[in-house]
Amino acid sequence: MELGIPELTELQIEEASGLAEDAARKHIFDKVSQKQVETLNISVEAEGTKPVSFTVEVDLVLLPQVKGVNEKALTEEAVQAAFEVIENYLRKLT
Repeated sequence: MELGIPELTELQIEEASGLAEDAARKHIFDKVSQKQVETLNISVEAEGTKPVSFTVEVDLVLLPQVKGVNEKALTEEAVQAAFEVIENYLRKLT
């Protein structure tokens, strides 16, 4: 999607990436307790400056005793939350 934004600075890319990581983490911990998480790795990478392309990866493993939570769906929701924050951030720059 082309938002018509200016070329991003390194600082803006870092800020967008940090906000995205925070949003993904918050989404997961809104759904499950930190004590239920065995592994959580969130990676946000940006490539290019105009256009900039973001990649968000969430690696989530819940403890075996956690029942009734779909890890895959929760991971996909967290990635979506991260992209929504990135999009909102970029729209504010226009």
